[in-house]
Amino acid sequence: MKILQKRTKTTTTLDIYIIRHGETAWSLSGQHTSFTDLPLTKKGRKEASSLKTPLKNLSFDTVFCSPLKRAFDTCKLAGFGTQFLIDHDLVEWNYGAYEGLTSVEIRKTKPNWTLFSEAPPGGETQEEVSERADRVLERLLAYKGRVALFSSGHFSRVLLMRWLSLPISYGGSFPIATASLTRLGFDRGKRVLLGFNKTF
Repeated sequence: MKILQKRTKTTTTLDIYIIRHGETAWSLSGQHTSFTDLPLTKKGRKEASSLKTPLKNLSFDTVFCSPLKRAFDTCKLAGFGTQFLIDHDLVEWNYGAYEGLTSVEIRKTKPNWTLFSEAPPGGETQEEVSERADRVLERLLAYKGRVALFSSGHFSRVLLMRWLSLPISYGGSFPIATASLTRLGFDRGKRVLLGFNKTF
């Protein structure tokens, strides 16, 4: 894995594209998936491949990817081959004891539970996942140009909230679809959301 060497047509400031992985069996069923390393479904592979066209004309200075198979394969099918760096901080939120469970199943014993309001037992707290997102963003701020991040749904929402300096509890109102693009950047020096949840 390596940083892209070609540095043409880059932007004059940091321009971040967050790309969620394609569909897996558990994203389809609604089961919480953190470190369970599931492959993409047939539809998920098609979704990931559909990203190649909208991304091919963007010259990315740097591409980072979660080490999890679903993100890794999405990155490759989107046209980046081996031209990326693995970033372990881009893995999904650790759901602890709720791994593999749906929200409906969890709420049988914890009514009204949401990940953004209450930490899963044995998993990451809101504070811990926020700190991890902050590490990613702090590293990115050292870059200029266009950067791609291949990650998972809930962690992508945390990145968005932290970029906008919003409480991560607001992340529950920003669902991100599989194989979607969300774009972060600046407007007059202020961190802004430039595009959200674009699918193809």
